[in-house]
Amino acid sequence: MNDFTSVARLCGALVLSITAAAFLPACKRTELSPPAAAPAVVNDLPVLSVAPFWQLTTLVGKPIGGDQLKGKIVVVDFWATWCGPCVHEIPGYIALQKKYADRGLVIVGVSVDQQGAEVVTKFVSSRGINYPIALANSEIIAAFGGIDSIPTTFLIDREGRLRHRKVGAMESADYEALIASLL
Repeated sequence: MNDFTSVARLCGALVLSITAAAFLPACKRTELSPPAAAPAVVNDLPVLSVAPFWQLTTLVGKPIGGDQLKGKIVVVDFWATWCGPCVHEIPGYIALQKKYADRGLVIVGVSVDQQGAEVVTKFVSSRGINYPIALANSEIIAAFGGIDSIPTTFLIDREGRLRHRKVGAMESADYEALIASLL
């Protein structure tokens, strides 16, 4: 194989990699899911179901769950430290938590990392995450209907009803519009 052929193959592989990366909506160990479609009418989010019962302990040892958060707008985000789209969304969640906490927004990060609390705690500290983080367990994953890809994020209204489910990353401004429609 000559140098020109090697360079051409390398360039082709690079273009393919960049193109594929641009369309990756979520992290999954075995396959990728298509991006979640944004609702057509933001002000009229449908009620998908009653939010499931869930209870976890945060990394700092505090209990958190649906019962404690009744009356709040709750974002439950299943994520991992190794997931690029998940990490991309974190600065937006930090900003949203800061902006809307006084209006009743609570973002809860539920890490599916299997390396344990130490890895997640270091990550949380290094990113300045200002919302509660807990480690996922089989009960919460089952309660939310299973998590096949991350990020998978649920939006729960003040009455404890599930109003939106997204699989994959969404731009912060677009997700903010969904949240704001419930505030």
